[in-house]
Amino acid sequence: MKVLSLTEPYATLIKEGKKKVETRSWKTSYRGELYIHASSTKIPKTSKENAELMNLVTENNLNYGYIICKCNLVDCLKMTQEYVENIKKNNYQEYVCGEYKEGRYAWILENIEMLDNPIKAKGHLSIWNYEINT
Repeated sequence: MKVLSLTEPYATLIKEGKKKVETRSWKTSYRGELYIHASSTKIPKTSKENAELMNLVTENNLNYGYIICKCNLVDCLKMTQEYVENIKKNNYQEYVCGEYKEGRYAWILENIEMLDNPIKAKGHLSIWNYEINT
């Protein structure tokens, strides 16, 4: 299965349906089912200092080191200034949950589903493959 690792609280925000756009500095041509992995890395200082962001999660609900949900990656858009302004004006919560800057990419996620049994896993950079042992 295809997996994307994110630091917390971003992975949990996706799992809880509070974040439906993942912002990245790089684009992807991949479309399809994507699992979200909460990396073992602690919350970055800049994120921890963002009160608006941290008010969206309860720290004891974070999921370090687990694949926690699945979704569909349906699009990857290069952000324009107009796109950034539109998100900030019309979906401020989403804006708070990402790094919206002209030239970055917005990965559009749909059909987010929590996993009943999170999967312990070591994360990787980029989109990576996790092999399910049967």
